[in-house]
Amino acid sequence: MFALILAGGTGTRLWPQSRTAMPKQLLNLGSGKTMMQATVERILPIMPVENIFVATNHNYGSIIKEQIPHMLPQNIVAEPSGKNTAPCIGLAALHMNRLDPDAVMASLHSDHFIADEEGFRQALLTAEKAARDGYLVTLGVQPDKPETGYGYIKRAGTIGDYNGQTVYQVDQFLEKPDLATAQRFLDSDEYYWNSGIFIWQLSTLLNEFAICMPEFYEQLGQLGQALERGEAIEPIWEAIRPESIDVGIMERAKKVAVVPLDVGWNDVGSWAAIYDINKANEDNNVVLGGEHISVNTTGTLIQGKKRLIATVGLEDVIIVDTEDALLVCAKDKVQDVKQVVNWLKDNGREDLL
Repeated sequence: MFALILAGGTGTRLWPQSRTAMPKQLLNLGSGKTMMQATVERILPIMPVENIFVATNHNYGSIIKEQIPHMLPQNIVAEPSGKNTAPCIGLAALHMNRLDPDAVMASLHSDHFIADEEGFRQALLTAEKAARDGYLVTLGVQPDKPETGYGYIKRAGTIGDYNGQTVYQVDQFLEKPDLATAQRFLDSDEYYWNSGIFIWQLSTLLNEFAICMPEFYEQLGQLGQALERGEAIEPIWEAIRPESIDVGIMERAKKVAVVPLDVGWNDVGSWAAIYDINKANEDNNVVLGGEHISVNTTGTLIQGKKRLIATVGLEDVIIVDTEDALLVCAKDKVQDVKQVVNWLKDNGREDLL
């Protein structure tokens, strides 16, 4: 099995710590290692490092080489520009297909947190077996709350037991629901959060590109020819239309399966998630760096730098202090951090992005 780690995002919802030059997947956010390093280490027990590829933009390649020094340089696939996940995965599939056209690819994200890493590895091995039977497989996270920030997967009947685990046919992918709908999904045992983690045999994936995205499949052939000849791929790449793998393939394909996942998964999409995945102190606060004095403060995340941070009478607040910016945010409003980033873009403050 090959693994592709998607690492091209800029992580704007974790501003001001995550910046364009150093996004969240390349940061240590409390665990002692960067999220990129944790993702690679998580899968090394089930595959050699030469089978691990990283897809990223050209700005992050050198940083990834520094953080993962044992990774093969040719396995860092630099996209000329961001085109969403379908073109990115297709490009990486070309590289893998030249090595082993019968292999299975697992498409992972560089910014996910997994508490039970052995359980996660077993889910990948289960998905690999189902993928070898021609299924496009996704890992569906068992929901533990009525989450409105994730897409959902509805399962259908079983397709069999693989690796000692029941695997289900996918009935449909659903968009982010409202709260009442999310509660209904939670009350049922038929729905999972869409983790965005996919496993498929390379031949199956390429065949689905041909069926579901024929224009891109033709462009993929052109990319493959350019790579074989050692030519630049930029002119072909720039003509490719952006598309997510979810919309381009997974929601259209007929033979799609889901492996249930219950391993303490978190997509680390906000500062509230950073609070959740780190250990709180006796005041129920999470302090990540810097010096903090707490007076009647609870449920608060403090990401400090050099200054002393003193808080008085706060509850459920996010405080992130960097050298050039300070964020203070209610924990239940963390999704609105992107509005700050949008304001900075609109007002020409690239120095803070």
